[in-house]
Amino acid sequence: MKASDIKKGNVVEYNNGVYQIRDIERSSPQGRGGNVRFRFIMYSVPGGNKLDASFDSDDNLPEVELLRRLSTYSYKDGEAFVFMDDEDYTPYTLDADVIGDDAGYITDGLAGIYVQVIDDQPVAIQLPTSVVLEVVETPPEMKGGTATKRPKPAKLSTGLEIMVPEYIANGERVLVNTTTGEFGGRAD
Repeated sequence: MKASDIKKGNVVEYNNGVYQIRDIERSSPQGRGGNVRFRFIMYSVPGGNKLDASFDSDDNLPEVELLRRLSTYSYKDGEAFVFMDDEDYTPYTLDADVIGDDAGYITDGLAGIYVQVIDDQPVAIQLPTSVVLEVVETPPEMKGGTATKRPKPAKLSTGLEIMVPEYIANGERVLVNTTTGEFGGRAD
């Protein structure tokens, strides 16, 4: 598949290894006729070794066939996260270093997670597009005649910190985009 079509969470072959794409940076060409470049932060599967590589948009990276099993977060076992297959209740255990920053989006009973499986081994997860998290610590709204809507930092129940609009208060549940880490509105 072309580098320009690759999304976060895809698993590809590269240098005789298998890698999951964790982060993508797109750099625009300088001057005329320049090519768009894509910088991928990839982690080897299994093993989780980090690799940083850049590609032209037309570079081809073969996608690896893997199973994607719809699962629900079950519990934490020491440093590991355990997910339960929604269909056959197979438990999938993934270490904290495999989960990485995604841990900040995982709450008890979070559903809609795809566990990626290669050769019966769970290797990675893909989170739902947005998750609901509770604000546990954020400064109060500034009272006064200011009409600006300044964002302010908020600490969420999982330890994640995001910027939220001033009207959000402690104890509120908010939607957070798991790709960008941005505030997505109040949760119902």
